[in-house]
Amino acid sequence: MQTLELTKHYGASVALSGLTMVVPRGEVFGFLGPNGSGKTTAVKLLLGLNRPTGGEAWVLGHPAGDRQTRSRVGYLPELFRYQGWLSAAEVLGLHCRLAGIARAEWRAQIAGALSTVGLTGHADAKVETFSKGMQQRLGLGVALLGNPELVILDEPTSALDPVGRADTRTIIRRLRDRGCAVFLNSHLLGEVEQICDRAAVVADGRVLAIGRLDELLGSGGVRVRLTGLTDVGRASLARRGTLAEHEGWFVVNGVDADAVPDLVAELVASGARVYAVEPVRQTLEERFLSLVEAEQARWQR
Repeated sequence: MQTLELTKHYGASVALSGLTMVVPRGEVFGFLGPNGSGKTTAVKLLLGLNRPTGGEAWVLGHPAGDRQTRSRVGYLPELFRYQGWLSAAEVLGLHCRLAGIARAEWRAQIAGALSTVGLTGHADAKVETFSKGMQQRLGLGVALLGNPELVILDEPTSALDPVGRADTRTIIRRLRDRGCAVFLNSHLLGEVEQICDRAAVVADGRVLAIGRLDELLGSGGVRVRLTGLTDVGRASLARRGTLAEHEGWFVVNGVDADAVPDLVAELVASGARVYAVEPVRQTLEERFLSLVEAEQARWQR
């Protein structure tokens, strides 16, 4: 999946501005942003549910919206509702038909989807009897029908308990391992941090940052537990970055990871005894908030 300067305006309102990204097969890509940032607009453009104002988008090698390509894309929207009088198996059968899956394959596809999302024992149960979490699992099962090559998931774990979220992460990893591309919208940043290979942060229709998670988070610094710190050792710590002391730990914010071995060597040479060295890194939530707050400040100036 690829976009180039993808843009969508609604009159004078800019919903998405210049989105450029590439999501290769075998990758989980996180698409993050506050409400109203353009995430849903981007998904609609990728699925061909809306037309762009400018730019281009390709899905599985074809222009976004290509009808034949759609059958190779699985999609779980954030807000969905299945007919309560249908059973789980009937819902999946209906979507097999909509996806153009051969009738001879329905039974295997339905059984496989139910097994994957942990609903095997509920095939004949009516949707109206399902909890919100079970409906979320069913929606994920629908997105997996037909062994799609691209899966777009919009808040797939929002209604799930911790077990359900862990199960979903396992499913996503399996999709990635078989070469499927996964495009993940989520506000649960801890989930994204655990599962995504790369991510983009968007706000006010613009991409604020994009890249591998280690690139986005960077090196927050290092904390060192030691005794016998001399003035020379303290100077070595301070020279590497902003120095703070907390409960026997010396924290150096901003130090590059590659510089840590040299720092430890200097401390030992100065006469200090080093007992522990631990990396300090921004969480995705901290990085996300700093980017969004900087964007908001930019608009207020």
